[in-house]
Amino acid sequence: MGVIRHGEFVLKVDPVQCDGFGHCHELAPELVDIDEWGYPIIRREPTPLADHQALRSARYAVRGCPRQALHIERVEAPAAPSRRP
Repeated sequence: MGVIRHGEFVLKVDPVQCDGFGHCHELAPELVDIDEWGYPIIRREPTPLADHQALRSARYAVRGCPRQALHIERVEAPAAPSRRP
């Protein structure tokens, strides 16, 4: 499953749900490439997205996916290790 992180969010592609329409690439080409069959390849995974525009593009692609194979999920920040006295 492909993943891109932006702050507290990750963009994920479910390859089982995807039918390879390629809409995600059309809607967010700066985030998603497609292979020769039209299936998504998340760019530079899991490199953080550079700005809020990229997150906005990811949301646009998620809404435009006819199979709902793209998801943006909130990531819990890891807890800071506790220091014992």
